[in-house]
Amino acid sequence: AQSKGTVVLAYSGGLDTSCILVWLKEQGYDVVAYLANIGQKEDFEAARKKALALGSKKVYIEDVSREFVEEFIWPAVQANALYEDRYLLGTALARPCIARKLVEIAQREGAQYVAHGATGKGNDQVRFELSCYALCPKIKVVAPWRLPEFYQRFPGRRELMDYAKKHGIPVPVTPQTPWSMDENLMHISYEAGILENPKTQAPPGLYTKTCDPANSPDTPDVLEIEFERG
Repeated sequence: AQSKGTVVLAYSGGLDTSCILVWLKEQGYDVVAYLANIGQKEDFEAARKKALALGSKKVYIEDVSREFVEEFIWPAVQANALYEDRYLLGTALARPCIARKLVEIAQREGAQYVAHGATGKGNDQVRFELSCYALCPKIKVVAPWRLPEFYQRFPGRRELMDYAKKHGIPVPVTPQTPWSMDENLMHISYEAGILENPKTQAPPGLYTKTCDPANSPDTPDVLEIEFERG
């Protein structure tokens, strides 16, 4: 069958983007996977091998942590950027940094499309796509979670896990821990599964950058931060 063209996928190695990679191949696309190192704990070499094993014709893994800090995190800290006085924009700041490289690679590969695994109801799809369009207005975005042929086939994570099992896709998500994680140098967040119910407390083991308040010291430490030219 004739290829629909080349698509550069923002790849994390997790359940969604691993299944999306295989699904894009099923749809007739040639897939190039791009994984940005923005400070997350990740076995990048294992992710490379996995993407190639799943059918990606090429895999790019780039360390963009320095530019993420200098061009995105520091300006946000200097501006005291907060959303609704609470959210430090840890995920939001990373998306334009990733999208910039995504577009660079699409142009380098002569790809007509970029793709992402963001849901069709959240903010990430907007962050990725507006960044991509701003940098390359003619780029086309494939957003599987907004395509009926995808989301009707995969109404939940159980169906994704069944698909992964059927196609031999190794994923770190199990029915016992059915949540996904977004981590970078600045923050970590979790979503999906039992965490979608606000009544559910965070299960043990979720805390990686902080301590569970119940297990934290009851005496404070004083930390002083000074800004130069900021």
